[in-house]
Amino acid sequence: MILDSPSVVILHGKGTKLEGSAHEEYCLLASILFDGTPSGQAMEKPEFLVSNSQHHPLTKEGVAYIIAKYVASARKLSTIVPPKVNPHMVRHSKAMHLLQAGVNLIYIRDFLGHVDIKTTEIYARADTETKRKAIENAYPDLIDSNLPDWNKDQELLAWLSELK
Repeated sequence: MILDSPSVVILHGKGTKLEGSAHEEYCLLASILFDGTPSGQAMEKPEFLVSNSQHHPLTKEGVAYIIAKYVASARKLSTIVPPKVNPHMVRHSKAMHLLQAGVNLIYIRDFLGHVDIKTTEIYARADTETKRKAIENAYPDLIDSNLPDWNKDQELLAWLSELK
């Protein structure tokens, strides 16, 4: 199997859930990373594809450490960055962005590697912004475009801030 330019390898699944052609794609990617060129034939699946600084498999804790390090740097530049970010938050954010962009739940399920669509539907239930837009589109006459902008009402914003 030789890749055409531009090369794209898609791995379906996570962890030990690689099956069928995904295993071949994994082996091909591994051969490119380790040897520099695609071998054209399936190689033995290495124990791990990405290593840490001690040349051991990169664990989820290692990924969390790397994210935390960059979050700390980003917080020095902006206060909108939450104090703690974990790998699942990045995964969740990507799923929500795909959903808000109108990507079908089936594709999001495949992207996330979920077996059951019910697992992916959690993201659809959580997305109030998409629900609001759907209701606005279904009932355009419900929203009065002449309403004042509450974002400019400093007294209201101060009152809302005190509700914490």
